[in-house]
Amino acid sequence: MLSPQTFKQFSGKGKLKFDREALWGYIFVAPWVIGFLVFTLGPVIASIGLSFSDYDFFAPPKFVGLSNYIELFTRDRLFLLSLYNTVYYVIFSVPLGIIFAFLLALLLNVKLPGMNIYRTVFYLPAVTSGVAVSLLWIWLFNPQFGLINYLLRSIGLPGPGWLVDPTWSKPAFILMSLWGVGGTAVIFLAGLQGVPTSLYEAAVIDGANTWQKFRHVTIPMMTPVIFFNLVMGLIGSFQVFTSAYVMTGGAPQNSTLFYVLYLFRQAFRLLRMGYAAAMAWVLFVIVILLTLIQFRLSQKWVYYEGEMMR
Repeated sequence: MLSPQTFKQFSGKGKLKFDREALWGYIFVAPWVIGFLVFTLGPVIASIGLSFSDYDFFAPPKFVGLSNYIELFTRDRLFLLSLYNTVYYVIFSVPLGIIFAFLLALLLNVKLPGMNIYRTVFYLPAVTSGVAVSLLWIWLFNPQFGLINYLLRSIGLPGPGWLVDPTWSKPAFILMSLWGVGGTAVIFLAGLQGVPTSLYEAAVIDGANTWQKFRHVTIPMMTPVIFFNLVMGLIGSFQVFTSAYVMTGGAPQNSTLFYVLYLFRQAFRLLRMGYAAAMAWVLFVIVILLTLIQFRLSQKWVYYEGEMMR
């Protein structure tokens, strides 16, 4: 049995060791904390004040109250148009991206020789430079000599104008968004490989066929992954910018003037920094509200395996 003096000596050494480890932990995490406070949190807080001011880089910010927000919703036709273009893109690109990524993950989950090569090939577009991908799709969507219209004409179908036609410009970007589903497919693939095989074995014993196993085992077990990709896809799609900036610049007839592209135009072309900050906060509120709605609705369809053990 340790004497009080010995116990005090050992506890003192342990506390000293703990304090030293904690100190080194704070030292290693300090660069990230400082970077976050200076380059992220600071600008975010500053943007709140800028959204209520008139600021153009060359003069001090001038407080204008709610004028920026009033102009957004009452006098700026392009603001509402850019919001419509973005919502249109989100409504179609997010569900299609999740469906295609899920189907791709099912194919990549098959145990065949060389499957790792296929997984790498399908994932590569997700890490390719956005500018390079945009330049590639400009050629693919070319109405005269683009590969897509060439294939359509080869089977007797007329090729649309794609990026030069206001009717087809947004569908072109939606189609292009499927190019990068490899990243989402990898997340789905990880989820599929985490489904317990015992559930499939139990379903087979109960006489379930392939479709029934997919519907009653795979889908319920994958709902948390589907929910995660749905939230991330929604947030990412509202911020579509690079492809529109490189490929069309908002043309034709502002049919591809997406929200962030219009925000960029206000901030760095017209130098209306306060107005752009107001737009940024409107987008932030929209994304937060939609995310909260998804979390509330998820209680009705997302299944977590641990809930069965409560």
